[in-house]
Amino acid sequence: MDVSQYLEIFIDETREHLQSLNEQILILEREPENVDTINEIFRAAHSLKGMAGTMGYKRMQRLTHDMENVFSEIRNGKMKASAKLVDVLFKGLDALEQYLDVIVNSGDEGTEDNEDIIHALNEILNEGLGGGAKETPTAAAPVAAAPAATAAAVATESGVKAIQLAEHEQNAVAKALKEKMNAFSITVYIQESCILKAARAFLVFKALEDLGTVIHSEPSAQEIEDEHFEFDFSVVLLTDKDAEIVKKKVENVSEIKAACIEAIRPETVVQHETVENSEKEAASAPTQKEAAAPANAGAAQQKSTAKPVVNRSVRVDIDKLDDLMNLVSELIIAKNGLVSINTAEVTGLRESGFNEQIEYLERITTNLHQSVMKTRMVPIENVVSRFPRMIRDISKKLDKKMELYMSGEETELDRTVIDEIGDPLMHMLRNAADHGLESNEERIKAGKPEVGSIFLNAYQDGNNVVIEVRDDGRGVDVEKIKKKALEKGTITPEQAAVMTEKEAIELLFRPSFSTAEQISELSGRGVGLDVVKSKIEALGGDVEAKTVLGAGTTFIVRLPLTLAIIQALMVELGQEKYAIPLGSIQTIEDVLPSDIKYVQTKEVIHLRGNVIPLIRLRNVLDIAPDDYVPESLTVVIVAKGDRLAGLVVDNLIGQQEIVIKSIGKYINNNKMIGGATILGDGEVALILDANAIV
Repeated sequence: MDVSQYLEIFIDETREHLQSLNEQILILEREPENVDTINEIFRAAHSLKGMAGTMGYKRMQRLTHDMENVFSEIRNGKMKASAKLVDVLFKGLDALEQYLDVIVNSGDEGTEDNEDIIHALNEILNEGLGGGAKETPTAAAPVAAAPAATAAAVATESGVKAIQLAEHEQNAVAKALKEKMNAFSITVYIQESCILKAARAFLVFKALEDLGTVIHSEPSAQEIEDEHFEFDFSVVLLTDKDAEIVKKKVENVSEIKAACIEAIRPETVVQHETVENSEKEAASAPTQKEAAAPANAGAAQQKSTAKPVVNRSVRVDIDKLDDLMNLVSELIIAKNGLVSINTAEVTGLRESGFNEQIEYLERITTNLHQSVMKTRMVPIENVVSRFPRMIRDISKKLDKKMELYMSGEETELDRTVIDEIGDPLMHMLRNAADHGLESNEERIKAGKPEVGSIFLNAYQDGNNVVIEVRDDGRGVDVEKIKKKALEKGTITPEQAAVMTEKEAIELLFRPSFSTAEQISELSGRGVGLDVVKSKIEALGGDVEAKTVLGAGTTFIVRLPLTLAIIQALMVELGQEKYAIPLGSIQTIEDVLPSDIKYVQTKEVIHLRGNVIPLIRLRNVLDIAPDDYVPESLTVVIVAKGDRLAGLVVDNLIGQQEIVIKSIGKYINNNKMIGGATILGDGEVALILDANAIV
């Protein structure tokens, strides 16, 4: 059975289980006795193991199996969760995430066995159980079977149970041994915690059928299929493989505790005269595989290793899909209404009906837009849930005590924004942990709590989502930034003399600018902040930093709720039309030429206590000047954070809902152009990025 069709579900669910394990192990580190957490970790590991086994990912299955073993003993109260165990578990989670990455890219789990992690888990298990972890007996050296006339009996101290063979089965064994094949008596022990014993037994039979022929089982195939057996069963296998290969193949099956094997020796088997007939009988009898298959056909392993096409998916509430369906139904009704009006004969009725249908259609498309938007919205929790683990690892690596406090995880963002925002946020958090927070000793000297605090807060503000990353560390030394900028030649001494604190902090976002004395693995605040800025601005957002020396730094990220359809103000510049996103606009003003002042030869206006620079878009966008001199200027006041600018336009067309289309890679796009939209008459209008202009 090809299980590649389930690959996407496997990937999504594995990500959820890994995230759950990350969160629960963090809790376990703080509360080693928390029974609910221990049970939750056991369940997640158990589910992961079963899923990996079903998909045929043996290495992943083996690692989760050993993690599950440890928690099985912790649940039973036989051992305690130690700090050493938590460290090993986190290494195990990293290894599982690497397996998942390889699966996403290739469809196969790769060849890394992670033996060091498995060994460490088993070592902890042995130590926790007092050095004597209870194991199911494994096969000893082969012991002679009892006389074949009565049974192919074996010594029970080796873990292999006695099996009674019929005459035709003994003949099949004798013939196989003559042909230099091996005949093995095997007893398989299933873990007591296993829920689907029959499914595990089926997988064992399937594994054995790949190696040879199963000629007998106790209990029978039907009893095993009906789960009428305890936690072990025995089989006789004829194969050309050696015992070690057979044992390994069986024990690779999920939830199998042990496989005990003994070779059936030639001297213990009596070949009966009816060999030929018996062989025919054995050949015509249904094999164990055929008998067990109907009940468990879904548990087959994946054969294909072709690269999967992994789509990005969003889980959608069924009610939202119902709303979409209703709106699409109304859209069809509106279309039919327009068709019927088109065929109407009376002109007056036709015109009034047409206007009604257009209004109806407009209402439906607005509702449809909002409904689709809701299906694309994803809680920011999907991104930030991995950060507590990251801060925990950094804390250990740097030997700094720190705690991450998060709020507003339920705030929703468009899926396209969510996919891109993870890396910039991670960069800012790493900088806060590494360079923002002082060492434990410095904090105590400064009269601060020894444990540093990092805060990540998200909330919706109008059509934007604001994410703040704050620390209570040393803050940014503005003078140090200026000094570094002077050394690098980024600014002149004259600029440094008149530079405000805000302008100095802006230097942190310049490429390759850092105040760190040494570049560490995590590096200092400033390294990579240019990448953070460019990535956030590419999403139509902006980032700014505020700092108080000795008290900490706050990075504020503003992001649009969506990138697909926006409300925009359409404006004219000469013969060209442009769109300015409404989210950036504060007000629209009429300004008389006499109200324009100059600061350092730049045009500014004084508006309600603010000095606002003017930007003449005609000059910026290379639009040919004309001779017309207006009595007053139309100025669109836009904001980037708390900075304002006035964009001078020729005419206002009005507010419009526009669909953003990417310009693509063929045009070397200026950053001021955020995309394009197609207007009702088919004309293309460019969308101005107010952030980049400011």
